[in-house]
Amino acid sequence: MHYNQLGVTDLKVSKVCLGTMTFGEQNSEAEAFEQMDAARAAQVNFFDTAELYSIPPKAETQGSTETIIGNWIKSRGCREKIVLATKVVGRSSMDWFRGEESRLSRNHIRQAIAGSLARLQTDYVDLYQLHWPDRRVPLFGSANRFSEVKSDEVALAETLSALYELVDEGKVRHIGVSNETAWGVHEALRLAGLSNRQPIVSIQNAYSLVNRTFEQGLAEFSMRSKVGLLAYSPLAQGYLTGKYRNGELPKNSRKELFGRMGRYESERGLKAIEAYYQLASSWGMSLLELAQAFVMSRPFLTSNIIGATTLSQLEDNLKACELTLSPEQLQAIESIHMNNPNPSP
Repeated sequence: MHYNQLGVTDLKVSKVCLGTMTFGEQNSEAEAFEQMDAARAAQVNFFDTAELYSIPPKAETQGSTETIIGNWIKSRGCREKIVLATKVVGRSSMDWFRGEESRLSRNHIRQAIAGSLARLQTDYVDLYQLHWPDRRVPLFGSANRFSEVKSDEVALAETLSALYELVDEGKVRHIGVSNETAWGVHEALRLAGLSNRQPIVSIQNAYSLVNRTFEQGLAEFSMRSKVGLLAYSPLAQGYLTGKYRNGELPKNSRKELFGRMGRYESERGLKAIEAYYQLASSWGMSLLELAQAFVMSRPFLTSNIIGATTLSQLEDNLKACELTLSPEQLQAIESIHMNNPNPSP
């Protein structure tokens, strides 16, 4: 296992991070324990979760993932061996978190961290992230583009001030953002500089063969300002395994259970996925192997968040993350990308 420095901190995190959003919905506690044990056996020391999880979000299962992780940490006695990351929800009409619209205000953030710490059975989290901004920006495959500033936004300065309070109190070691834009990263860095505080250390955004929008502005922040990418959805919610090719719908797959996969099903998206499938096959690789190896090759990557619903899927992903693509293979990938860039942002 390779390890990278987390931003400007002294923490070393595994280049593979265990994603956990299936724990409590698609995975039972026993299955989740097996996955976490397997990840630790593979030298993964970085676990990512959120108060939102499990997925899909609903009041009945909210917080279940953190609860399972907390039970595992307590049973294994391994808190100091894990770099633990969680997230506070951004602006949302989901009212079951705070009894009203969720916002990134000081009061809401303090309620959120109290709940997360209780469920995780720990006094602190190593990385606390804003799951998405309070301001209105395109999110999760939305076709909308930024068009206006709303007067009721919780100012990022207020949000960061609340997070730095948590750092001072020892409840949070470092802070990061997620589903963020170049403006948001720049503003967070600027505000940290003005207040002489440690800057944000990471950005958790989607990144895959079919969504490389991170490269358009954010990658430079990662490399110049040490705001490391924590890449999520490296397999495009399973589409980059090939399991949905030709209209297949595997039993108990996320699509079969929940739908919500439209961002990958455009004509351009399916065309690109098929092109990468054929390319992988020509090299005797699976599409999963190609997709994970590509993400792992990125110079701006701090950690690749992988998730699975079965132990065998997790093992396949861990093995795929050990593969190295040649310059010629990377160039072939680039050719497909140039002909059909970012079909599933």
